Amino acid sequence: MNKMKILLKLIIIFLLFQNFSSAETSQKVDKISKNLRCLICQGQSVYDSQSDFALSMKILIQNKIDEGKNDEQIYDFLKNKYGEWIVYDPEINKNTFLLWVLPLILFVFGGILIFRKVSIK
Repeated sequence: MNKMKILLKLIIIFLLFQNFSSAETSQKVDKISKNLRCLICQGQSVYDSQSDFALSMKILIQNKIDEGKNDEQIYDFLKNKYGEWIVYDPEINKNTFLLWVLPLILFVFGGILIFRKVSIK
């Protein structure tokens, strides 16, 4: 009888741990998919989209997590396969330098124009 109680407690602990692990993995899939563009739906993330591409990407991310890959490895895999454009937050490198610097240049240029207009009057 005592062994049955111990066995029952172990089964309950195992089921709770399994459910927690599944929820954690699901949250990780959601986090990664929110930072990826859906290549089919313009302006939507993989998380928001219900296209076949987005659904297959979520499954791919789930499989990569099950393989033990971390976020950075998954992003690197997807960038190699689909290009830098798939991520919403691209890295700063020679190909994306203008993308990062252009808003700053426009902001400074606009500020100079506003300052000149205001100081002239």
